Amino acid sequence: MKKIVSIVGARPQFIKAGAFSRSVLEDGGMQEVIVHTGQHYDTKMSESFFRELEIPTPAYHLGIGGLSHGAMTGRMLEKIEEVLCKEKPDFTLVYGDTDSTLAGALASVKLQIPIVHIEAGLRSFNMQMPEEINRILTDRISKILFVPSQKAYDNLVKEGFLGFDCKIIKSGDIMLDVALHYQKMAKKPNIALSNKFILCTLHRAENTDNPLRMQAIFQALNAISKEVLVVIPLHPRTKNILEKSFLKVDNICFVEPLSYLEMVWMLQNCQIVATDSGGLQKEAYFFKKPCMTLRDETEWTELVECGYNVLVGANKDKILNVFSKIADNRIKFDKNLYGNGDTSYKILQTLKEV
Repeated sequence: MKKIVSIVGARPQFIKAGAFSRSVLEDGGMQEVIVHTGQHYDTKMSESFFRELEIPTPAYHLGIGGLSHGAMTGRMLEKIEEVLCKEKPDFTLVYGDTDSTLAGALASVKLQIPIVHIEAGLRSFNMQMPEEINRILTDRISKILFVPSQKAYDNLVKEGFLGFDCKIIKSGDIMLDVALHYQKMAKKPNIALSNKFILCTLHRAENTDNPLRMQAIFQALNAISKEVLVVIPLHPRTKNILEKSFLKVDNICFVEPLSYLEMVWMLQNCQIVATDSGGLQKEAYFFKKPCMTLRDETEWTELVECGYNVLVGANKDKILNVFSKIADNRIKFDKNLYGNGDTSYKILQTLKEV
């Protein structure tokens, strides 16, 4: 039986792992060893996801988190190498674009273990983003690249990947598997909500570490909150920065980080999504909600091209203008961009046949 070591460390990866690990257990034709790096070490952002999504308990928990990019990646690389030498897997599987992803890929390629990259081919074309560097480097050293969309496939073709020693597979998006599976299990969070509300998340360093961007974003959110409730589940980084800042915040509902099933409920029932998260942009599309992205670029460019997502950056006037245009949510979500919800199955069957 083939063995695969799956590297996870951040909330979006836990969710994606829920879909793939469930397929592995149901199929029974492959052994999976889960390694949790500890990149997200807060209980509400880590352990609760494993319990709620019924993800198998990680065989290894490395406990590496809360460090700089260099320190964290270096320590993860060292510890993951130890695990791989002990487990001797046929493949190492990594998700997305985090420091855990890059560390897992680097450790594997040095040991000549084939790397499987789920969510390959994404590009924001902003080399200031650590995530962009992580995804480009991981793609280049991976043997099997599962791309979620035609745009992601096209990116790899333009970069010459058809001439590299790798296999590119258009698998669809594993997050669609997750959304379809858990939508009936959604849980209403224990917070007071009005009939209409905006779900907002804010955590990227490009926003939280820039006082001018934060000021502009919250000026816009304050204005919007006079018309409709704005709910923000607070990421630990954002919470820490807000506590130390002098930002004026009016009528905004701040809540603790929500579980995935609570976030599904919020997505099902909100009017609009405003976020700087890559994953939430896509989940908004899955649940047919217009999205304002609080960034200057996105790796999910097809959502922008189809009109489901609008890049508003940290521009107060643009945020308010876009909000007024999409508030009635008459957008037709009629394009299939990310497959049919069977991505986990396609990935597993491919790995069994390789």
